[in-house]
Amino acid sequence: MSGYWFRLRDPVALAAGLVAPFLVALALVPFRTDLSSTNAALILVVAVVAVASTGTRAAGALAALSAAAWFDFFLTEPYQRFAITDGNDVETAILLLIVGLIVSQLAVRARRLQAVVVTDTAHMSSLRGTARLAEDGGSPDAVVEYVRRELVGLLGLRGCRFEYGTLMGNLPRVEHGGGLWLRHGNRITEYADWPEGETELRAVGGGHYYGRFLLEPHPGRPLPSEEARLVAVALAAQAGAALDSAGLPHQG
Repeated sequence: MSGYWFRLRDPVALAAGLVAPFLVALALVPFRTDLSSTNAALILVVAVVAVASTGTRAAGALAALSAAAWFDFFLTEPYQRFAITDGNDVETAILLLIVGLIVSQLAVRARRLQAVVVTDTAHMSSLRGTARLAEDGGSPDAVVEYVRRELVGLLGLRGCRFEYGTLMGNLPRVEHGGGLWLRHGNRITEYADWPEGETELRAVGGGHYYGRFLLEPHPGRPLPSEEARLVAVALAAQAGAALDSAGLPHQG
């Protein structure tokens, strides 16, 4: 997921962290005389995990705090008051808060690790696809076209085209280390968001420049992750290697 999507989702996740435990506790009100405090707390922990598994660490922590508060208000005597008279209920409320905080953070971490595995798998698939196409005797143009399509999805672009030959203009460039810079004389500008207009990603093979991918991003959007940008650089290098192996004319 992009940083843009996370920014849109965070307020929703925080709202869910506040509201979901309230709704669960409210639903348990008709059964509170027959339901033990421990079982009620466990049900609320499930609600906390549900929020954390789809939200952020802040949303998970808020859900744990919300669960402890509504457990006190709805499910312990005196009802409808933020006060607990029974010592066992006090212990249960404290444990609910502690366990909710711990479990919510573990749920968020597990979700993020899963996302990393999925992303890494997709990146490896892109790199292997390019290598396999070159090994199977695909033409340099076919390799370039494959890389062009992969870059659109990998970087979340509006479009991308490949330009052979001489460099024209002074465009922001995705560098080998994954940074996005614009060099103008002795001045270097580094970007955290996509700039207006096109951005270049050069295809170099055997130390020779063969062309560049001209990336058309959504301006103002945050850059994709550093890992995604490094994969993009590796894909462009594979295209450059394919062009070099074909013995095409180069620019130095």
